[in-house]
Amino acid sequence: MSERRPGHRPTAVVIGGGMTGMLAATVLAGFGDVTVVETDTLPEQPAPRRGLPQARHAHVLWSGGVKALEQLLPGITDRLLERGARRVPVMSGMVSKAPSGQWFRRFEPARHVNIVCSRDLLDATIRAEVLRRPGVTVRSGAEAVGLEGTADRVTGVRTRDTTGEDTLAADFVVDASGRGSRAPAWLSGLGLPAVDERVVDAGVGYASRIYQPPASTLDDFPIVNIQAEPTNPPGRGGIILPIENGQWLVTLAGTRGGRPERDNEAFVPFAASLAHPVIGELLTRAKPVTDVVTTHSTANKRRYFEKLDRWPAGFAVLGDAVAGYNPVYGHGLTAAAQSVVAMGEVLGRHDPGAARTARLVQRAAARPVGQAWDLAVGQDAFYPGAAEQAPSRAERLMAAFIDRAVDAGARNPHALRALLDVMSMERPPTRLLAPDMLWRVLFGPKKPLLDGPPLTDSERKSVGL
Repeated sequence: MSERRPGHRPTAVVIGGGMTGMLAATVLAGFGDVTVVETDTLPEQPAPRRGLPQARHAHVLWSGGVKALEQLLPGITDRLLERGARRVPVMSGMVSKAPSGQWFRRFEPARHVNIVCSRDLLDATIRAEVLRRPGVTVRSGAEAVGLEGTADRVTGVRTRDTTGEDTLAADFVVDASGRGSRAPAWLSGLGLPAVDERVVDAGVGYASRIYQPPASTLDDFPIVNIQAEPTNPPGRGGIILPIENGQWLVTLAGTRGGRPERDNEAFVPFAASLAHPVIGELLTRAKPVTDVVTTHSTANKRRYFEKLDRWPAGFAVLGDAVAGYNPVYGHGLTAAAQSVVAMGEVLGRHDPGAARTARLVQRAAARPVGQAWDLAVGQDAFYPGAAEQAPSRAERLMAAFIDRAVDAGARNPHALRALLDVMSMERPPTRLLAPDMLWRVLFGPKKPLLDGPPLTDSERKSVGL
């Protein structure tokens, strides 16, 4: 990964052994040897780990992320499905209430999908696939404590474990250490300027619990999702996510003044108190498998590394270390996978060791980050106290247009498909301004809104409703 020298085997270090780090490792393994530095001991089978507490809550991989994952690890979707993950067509396999209150219709054929499973299963399957590849090793129980090099070039990573400190020399370093990344401080220590940051915090709290649905429940029972309404704070919502082993992972959410608590007895009543009680109704006939777990680490936080005037060769930051999002929108995994694809495309065209390659990587990785950020912040910025500055006039106009697009999508499947092109991160937001979408938003035929969740009779019967 340095400029080619006879007899030199390029090396890379990836900080963080989560999904983003493993995907980055598989790209870098195409150029040389890769060491993944991870503070946890990574389990061989799907299991919780200390460094990923958010894994206990609902995650989805939108179709834009599925395509990126397949590009990086061909056949990985089939392996996930073999281990119990589900491919859910959107919208036929989803019952969803929009943030502006409308119920979306379900329709066939569906050209968008979600891959749903526990985060533990997703990470374990990806990890096993990556670690089969030659040249990838993991240094577990080691903490990255700093970068080696100068403001012009990063040359390695300083690490610490129970035996002391060590330095791993590297031609290319990727920081995929997540929300807790210390990259801004490390770069400042090399003499680079401070990194601009923005935080939009709607104050969302999450509570999750795994349930065993009634034995009669259909194997293809849909995702059930009630999205919080920013115009009616506190915003509260919830999702039932069918995962492996025939179980439901249920996540409830609420903003300041309306958060769910870590209380087993209060979980179902909270679900029943949402804008529609369907999730609570479904849970009354399901059996809890776990206790309730909670988190409040849900702020949208973005670091604008790509805007620095100077950037060191041989270094890139990816995944949640660049931007973390309110998980309710489900775009973090997709944005991370697409950013790794972007890195691979840049490294495929440019010498990884060249002075400007790392800057090109950082700028390319920022594009999917920007789309996921806009999708999340476009909603969360409207909650009281979410940001230091109120939404700008342009942001308000865009939000008003999105509301009209959502309303059109709830009344017209063709409009909803265009909306899903953007929500699934298969197409950029400009898709909503295409002539066909504008016509459907402004003038197109519209069906009356649904007055309740579009569960089929057979689905209702299977869960005893």
